[in-house]
Amino acid sequence: MTTKVLAVSSECAPFAKTGGLADVVGALAKVLGDHDGECRVLLPLYRSIAHLAEGAATALELGNKFGGPVRVLTQRAAGIDLLLVDAPHLYDRPAQIYLDDAGKDWADNHLRFGLLSWVGSVIGRGGLDGWRPDVVHAHDWQAGLVPIYLRQFGKDTPPCVVTIHNIAFQGVFAPSTMGELGLDPAGFTQDGFEFFGKISFLKGGLMLADQITTVSPTYARELMTSEFGMGLEGVLRSRSHVLTGILNGIDTEVWNPGTDPVLAQTYSSRTLRRKAANKQAVLAHFGLPEDTSAPLFSVVSRLSDQKGLDIALQALPGLIAQGARFVLLGSGDPDLERGFSELASQHPDSVGVEIGFDENLAHLIQAGADTILIPSRFEPCGLTQLCAMRYGTLPIVSKTGGLADTVIDANEAALAMGCATGFQFAPVTVDKLSDALSRAMNLFEDEKAWQKVMRNAMKHPVGWERSADKVVDIYKGLLGS
Repeated sequence: MTTKVLAVSSECAPFAKTGGLADVVGALAKVLGDHDGECRVLLPLYRSIAHLAEGAATALELGNKFGGPVRVLTQRAAGIDLLLVDAPHLYDRPAQIYLDDAGKDWADNHLRFGLLSWVGSVIGRGGLDGWRPDVVHAHDWQAGLVPIYLRQFGKDTPPCVVTIHNIAFQGVFAPSTMGELGLDPAGFTQDGFEFFGKISFLKGGLMLADQITTVSPTYARELMTSEFGMGLEGVLRSRSHVLTGILNGIDTEVWNPGTDPVLAQTYSSRTLRRKAANKQAVLAHFGLPEDTSAPLFSVVSRLSDQKGLDIALQALPGLIAQGARFVLLGSGDPDLERGFSELASQHPDSVGVEIGFDENLAHLIQAGADTILIPSRFEPCGLTQLCAMRYGTLPIVSKTGGLADTVIDANEAALAMGCATGFQFAPVTVDKLSDALSRAMNLFEDEKAWQKVMRNAMKHPVGWERSADKVVDIYKGLLGS
């Protein structure tokens, strides 16, 4: 029997994306059809995706809500069934999804994503065009009010799953917004959406969700500790009986070195020598000498302390002194942007830096680099290392969250058993990262051993094949109960 799922999310690739949330929602929506699921994604109609309204049908007219007219459009694009929340007063804006031109949160983000949650609850309760979801799946704080609205406005409601993609973002707002959001003040308690005197979308969702999932088994355990729980560890410990960690996957059609249209040369685990053409293309893009014999290390990331890139910046001069090359694509913290740009100025023949983001260049770096650095202080799952392994680019990762669950360290035992897929280090310090970089340098000198690890990485399961079944099992378990 097919399980009908309404996914509620502020992002969905390839339409609206600022990070891994979008990739996960988009990939899972497509793959559920092969695993006894049928998914529709509820997504705001941002200005950047206004073209999706062309030819779309109007499924619901909801009148004036949250400050202006609201309707829901239906559209199918890129293999995904979309439900688009058309509310121009909240979503027809320039700049980034969450931030204004000054780089600050939109002042009315509580309304923008409160509306998303409210519409999700309306469709959850009543469906549309004869389609009613069996399960509502709310993603991150932006959809955190879905289970609250479901309970507040109806009794015959479908079960709700809430997935934590990154607990650092919790949707915390002043209690004075309660009236604007139409929330019942009775829920403003320790057992509801109250959080240290404020409203927390995520906390409210976690308290009322029928099932809580997160994006890796290790992160699920970490979330119940004070080090990683960001103030919600007590909530999650109290709800541990409904908390499950399910490893994320990537879209293996989008991330496929054998068919990727942006690569200089496609390749497979049987034609690894063709990978060198992509390395040469990366070096050329960054204006570095096109000698492919030296190892090429890389970073494709948001630049932040969470990602541990401050320690990478300190460790890189020692790596460059050993003859390695390094390229970076990313943006974020101004001090880190400045630090990496200065490193490139100091080492113009060894370091290339591009501040910003370019999806095509990200694919090319994944294909052309020999390794990719992900020294995160915490990482719920991480998709970068999965993409890297798919492309035979060995990840160097800190031993935390999904990084610990997905990368097999190339220690002596793993190399002897032939199962290594990358390099792990712990704790997150300059010395430990430097040790991992040196181990990678040493292994790179043994071409046969390096290629064995590359092939292991490329064979490692990184898609949704296994995890999708676990997600559907959760849906069916809720319906069975």
